[in-house]
Amino acid sequence: MEAVKKRDEIDEQYKWCLEDIFATDNAWREACAGIDAKIALAESFKGRLTESAVSFLQGLTAVMDLSALAGRLYVYAQMRFHQNERDEAYQAMSGEADMLAARVRTAESFVAPEILETDAAMLEGFWAAEPRLAVYRHYVDDLTRLRAHRLPSEQEALLALASESLEAPEQIAQMLRNADMRFGEIEDENGKLTALTAERFIVFMEKEDREVRKRAYTRMYETYRGYKNTFASAYAGRVKASVFEMRARKFESCLEASLAENNIPTAVYRNLIAATREALPLLHRYMHLRKKCLDVAELCMYDVYTPIVKDSSMRFTYDEAKQTVLEALAPMGQAYTDLLQKGFDERWIDVYENEGKHSGAYSWGAYGTKPYVLLNYQDTLDNLFTLAHEMGHSLHSWYSREAQPYVYSDYPIFLAEIASTVNEALLMQYMLKRAESKKERAYLLNKFVEQFRTTFFRQTMFAEFELLTHEMMESGKPLTAGELCALYRDLNAKYYGADVVHDELIENEWMRIPHFYYQFYVYQYATGYAAAVAFSKMILADDGGVSRYKELLTGGSAEDALELAKRAGVDMAKPDFVRDAMDVFKGLLDELEALL
Repeated sequence: MEAVKKRDEIDEQYKWCLEDIFATDNAWREACAGIDAKIALAESFKGRLTESAVSFLQGLTAVMDLSALAGRLYVYAQMRFHQNERDEAYQAMSGEADMLAARVRTAESFVAPEILETDAAMLEGFWAAEPRLAVYRHYVDDLTRLRAHRLPSEQEALLALASESLEAPEQIAQMLRNADMRFGEIEDENGKLTALTAERFIVFMEKEDREVRKRAYTRMYETYRGYKNTFASAYAGRVKASVFEMRARKFESCLEASLAENNIPTAVYRNLIAATREALPLLHRYMHLRKKCLDVAELCMYDVYTPIVKDSSMRFTYDEAKQTVLEALAPMGQAYTDLLQKGFDERWIDVYENEGKHSGAYSWGAYGTKPYVLLNYQDTLDNLFTLAHEMGHSLHSWYSREAQPYVYSDYPIFLAEIASTVNEALLMQYMLKRAESKKERAYLLNKFVEQFRTTFFRQTMFAEFELLTHEMMESGKPLTAGELCALYRDLNAKYYGADVVHDELIENEWMRIPHFYYQFYVYQYATGYAAAVAFSKMILADDGGVSRYKELLTGGSAEDALELAKRAGVDMAKPDFVRDAMDVFKGLLDELEALL
């Protein structure tokens, strides 16, 4: 395994083209200076937003224009920072962007209170008097739905001012993980000392050599254990911020407060956990099969990633991965694959790991920018699927932004993981059909089963951890390092079952998970995965499924998430779609057991 390269050692063709947002950093700074006029214009409507239909239209338009520009400024700065988080110049730019975003939130904070303080009959008169206001109808209806949880203008402004401070715990944890922590070197299967990084960890965990896996696992979690009190303080700070915001807005719980934005009943979250708990015997059965196939006396947590089909490791260069993804997504139609090719050709993607680069992978952008993708690509099957996954997000963003005005251009978070996971499901079906041997098919089935484990079961376990930690804080119980580690260890044991040895190091895994700072986000990976299984069946059935599915891609946030998904073909308000996904998992497990 090669040493991690410096940023300037990466070929330009494998770097995202952020110059399409701002040609230079100086151009970004000029745009930052120019935003003052837009802030002043938006603020000029404070106190008179709903004086008349005309001022209502002009004020909302000014605020949306400000928000759109701020979005472009913010993502440019943050993505530049994510290229190398050790670069002090871009650390400073990221900080400037954070402060600018806080200013914009403060400038816009009067909008919701003034709308909510306006008589409903007067608002109805505005719709009749000014037809151009119709574009904002759903936006306003969404605000009034949460009328009981909005604060007077002065208090909303105060919360907006506090937002930067409330985000500090996430930034502390991020800097620890990505800039300050070092994991040193470990000996690989060839006896060569190789750097262990966050991005290489799973690569090591997939190695056939068990001692290499154990060394990587031990080094990773012993290192995290050394920072457990700092991580516990950061996470407790994030949860305290959630509790503060929940109580300030008079919600019953942090869960309700987080789900309310997308109008998702808390029952959807709790039903997911309950349905997953029902299906845990299937996961335990898979762990038993894994133990048998690996032929180990004890199945350890460092044994759960390595393929259980020996000598079938599949490798893909980045160019091979692009071609494979294009072919696999052909059922989506020519327009979809042409857009995918456009993304490859126009450098939407930052491909390879470099020193200081943000860990993991994501799709990001803003209205008026390309939907960029950050990868840390390795030539593995997992990274092939990551490419398909993140481009699913990006094409969803493209369709949504092209079809909707700015106010509805972002799709609801609840639906965010569907498009990405549909791409993964289509890719898996493509590869299964082309398996050249019984052994290769078993290898791919193992991969499919692993997707269920990691994207469905594991994310639901994370969701339960997040729910329990917030409930602890809501009831006045402190979140110490000891409490957090014990809670995670117990959940891990329940989910993975008696065939797995739950050693003391696994209790430190929660520190590796950045999504715990995103307030009840992770459950949507599980619900999105279950829904994606259903949508991929519709697409492959070739009975209008693609057309219905594209209603989801183009819908943005112009209607409620549950209604949009239902109209596209999947009712996510009921737990049946989760149970149907578990039936698919059982069928895959049945076939895998038969093959092995």
